[in-house]
Amino acid sequence: MSDGLLEIEDLTKSFDGVKALDGFSCSVRKAEILGLIGPNGAGKTTLFNVITGFLASEGGKAMFRGINLVGQPAHRIARIGIARTFQDLRLIRQLSVLDNVMLSFRNQPGERLGNLFFRWKNTREREVFHRKQAMSLLEETGLAEKASDPAGDLSYGQQKLLSLVCCLAAKADLLLLDEPVAGIAPEMIERILSIIRKLPTEGKSAILIEHNLDAVMEICNRVIFMDAGAKVSEGTPEEVRNDPKVIEAYLD
Repeated sequence: MSDGLLEIEDLTKSFDGVKALDGFSCSVRKAEILGLIGPNGAGKTTLFNVITGFLASEGGKAMFRGINLVGQPAHRIARIGIARTFQDLRLIRQLSVLDNVMLSFRNQPGERLGNLFFRWKNTREREVFHRKQAMSLLEETGLAEKASDPAGDLSYGQQKLLSLVCCLAAKADLLLLDEPVAGIAPEMIERILSIIRKLPTEGKSAILIEHNLDAVMEICNRVIFMDAGAKVSEGTPEEVRNDPKVIEAYLD
């Protein structure tokens, strides 16, 4: 389709003979939030791991802006405009909240050793610029007062929020969010959902894995129900919620 940002076709992946992805296909449009639901073991996180290069698929394609992500290293995929969160968060707990965000910016001149010696002024200017951007993100998301605190000292909900802020700092066009509101207080759920809800207005897209069906139904444009590595149902949130196959799966 003309407005497709990510086109996935027949992805397959097995672990010890068990299919985690079984010819899975889907698309993500520009400025869209796609919900991905299903029971544990359905293949949702495996899909994220294949898209982002953490796992190699055994077949199929994942085309992002004309580039097949299959076979690409994770660092290259991150640089072309895809960012993600993890269920286990993967923050650097000993570093400050601000430093975690600072590390999430792409193409920092300080990453190249030569810049520190021969372009030190430009490197310093970029660092100051990124620091201002990081503080702006923390202010917008209500974490500014925690900027100097170690990330490990935050509450679980605040750490989930920080993980999302790090994704925003990467300035990716596609965000893969793995259970961003699972296991946190209602107030923090609403704060995180309000950020995700705004992504399409900024031209960004997201795929949201979440067991909180109320959250999925509230903010997603489309929903896919997965089971045993395959797509079982796809449609609007209301269509998927009322699909007998989905109802049966959640009642079992």
